[in-house]
Amino acid sequence: MREAVTRALSPLTRLFAGLIAIALLAACGVVRSPSMDQRGADSFEDDVVTARTLTEEFWSQQFQQFGRTYRPISDFIPYSGDAGPSCGDQPSVPNNAFYCPLGHFIAFDQGWMEGLWNEMGDGSVYVIIPHELGHAVQAQLRTDFTLNVQMELQADCYAGGALAALVGSGALTTDEGDEYELFASLAAAGDPTDDWLDPAAHGTAEQRQTSFVRGYRGGVGAC
Repeated sequence: MREAVTRALSPLTRLFAGLIAIALLAACGVVRSPSMDQRGADSFEDDVVTARTLTEEFWSQQFQQFGRTYRPISDFIPYSGDAGPSCGDQPSVPNNAFYCPLGHFIAFDQGWMEGLWNEMGDGSVYVIIPHELGHAVQAQLRTDFTLNVQMELQADCYAGGALAALVGSGALTTDEGDEYELFASLAAAGDPTDDWLDPAAHGTAEQRQTSFVRGYRGGVGAC
């Protein structure tokens, strides 16, 4: 996945048809290499910058349509292991990415996310970063949730809606196999059990995939 180039789009609108197959692939540990353009210029760093920049541009336009002003995140912080920034009294942890409403910033374990990029492909970056930016949007809209899992699944839906809009506008194009990367990333991040009362619940693999597809097919208004 990369910024606009002249190649045919993969059929991401067919994601529902492959949901079960993708979940099985992820469960079996099947991974895909990163998508590379013909010049070999695509890199992890490129994808991180592109995912952040284009997703924030999308949300800025969305807010403008409703007469509001989107406030870009104040910082975008890579860290290593447990050496990341804290959010209030909550320390950062390895193998994680998070949005902190107190400082309005996003932080991510760079080694962990780059490892996913290497193993699963660049689709992982286009799930994680738009998901975290979805939390930044929730904070600005002051959206209330009864359960944590509701907040997490809406952020997945927002990620799908943002990605669909970027692909639809031509800001991003997709490579063959990107839909597998997106779904494998969501499956890998799913909860092992369906416990909505768990204060840390994010949703099972299927729930997260379904929420992402809802946004991709219906736009952020469906979230």
